[in-house]
Amino acid sequence: MIENFMVNINTYFQKNVVDYIHEFYQYPIKLVPLIIDIAIVVFLLYKFIKASKKTRVWQLLKGIALYIVITALSSILHLRILNFILTSFLSYGVIALIVIFQPELRRALEQLGTNKLTRFFGLEKDLETKSKEDIYKILIAVNELAKTKTGALIVLERDIKVQDIIDTGITINSDVTPQLLVNIFVPNTPLHDGAVIISGNRVKAAACILPLASDNDISKALGTRHRAALGMSKETDSIVIIVSEESGKVSVAKDGKLIIDIDEDNLRQLLLDNINGQDYGLDKIKKKINSKQAEIKKQKVD
Repeated sequence: MIENFMVNINTYFQKNVVDYIHEFYQYPIKLVPLIIDIAIVVFLLYKFIKASKKTRVWQLLKGIALYIVITALSSILHLRILNFILTSFLSYGVIALIVIFQPELRRALEQLGTNKLTRFFGLEKDLETKSKEDIYKILIAVNELAKTKTGALIVLERDIKVQDIIDTGITINSDVTPQLLVNIFVPNTPLHDGAVIISGNRVKAAACILPLASDNDISKALGTRHRAALGMSKETDSIVIIVSEESGKVSVAKDGKLIIDIDEDNLRQLLLDNINGQDYGLDKIKKKINSKQAEIKKQKVD
């Protein structure tokens, strides 16, 4: 199988690359589409690698690369039994990749389906202003809930729509106000158990059920709210804010990552930057928190 693969590569090289180069001598103008072609491919590869490094896809890609290398070596060294086993699995490689990467593929396709042209040309300026106002209202509510140690779970929908999650709860469809958000999570009330979904500058629904992350993805010391927030951030690009009823600490989940005990300044910056289409990632927040904690420890020692 490896031999056939190498023959196919050689045939492709002769028919496409060599012939392609000969055409440039006859028609130099064809260099323009070639440069554009290469630039697009390099850009897409760069974006893919950059995005993959932030997810489990990167580890899987390294595993696939290692698998291919071992398969090639088994053929070169004439390890026939090992080569037979490895090449047998290669036949099902495409199906296996689709199954393994199903969540990531779905997210990528859903994001391709979103329209960001109006945002790029500044046609959503009023919407962004309204979104910023809503963020400050959400922060006021989160601070109030944290002070009273009232458990809360707030989902901020972004590009990927979460109508299927909204349908699991009770429809509200109201303006975003601190009073409404605080009242929803008052203990022993009909809507307090579950998540609030904020979509399109509206509180769409409450008491919504979120997908839970597996036990391997999160510490057992954390409760159902944190597990639900992490699960939601893995399946969609939503930002999920959690308030712990045990400690009153505020946490945030984004892109399958969780920050415990985030301060108000970092939470505000995270929400505002993502509204503007910027990527204020959780890794940056972790560095700032670790730096701040190290500074506090140093002051205590001094």
